Amino acid sequence: MREVFITQEYIELYKILKFEGLCASGGEAKSAIAEGLVQVNGAVETQKRKKLVSGDTILFNDTELQIITSST
Repeated sequence: MREVFITQEYIELYKILKFEGLCASGGEAKSAIAEGLVQVNGAVETQKRKKLVSGDTILFNDTELQIITSST
């Protein structure tokens, strides 16, 4: 599992897929989410702008990410 540190209270699902290089663009990330290819906390998630907070996990294409809020 790869840890992803964020400095905000939350980050939207499609943005994390794009920023972490799992999708080439925001549009590609939104399509993958709409097609049901992404899981959040073990359940399929279809909300493109789902707000992810510290402790949430994402699974996409055999890559698992965990969101961690960093105070720095």
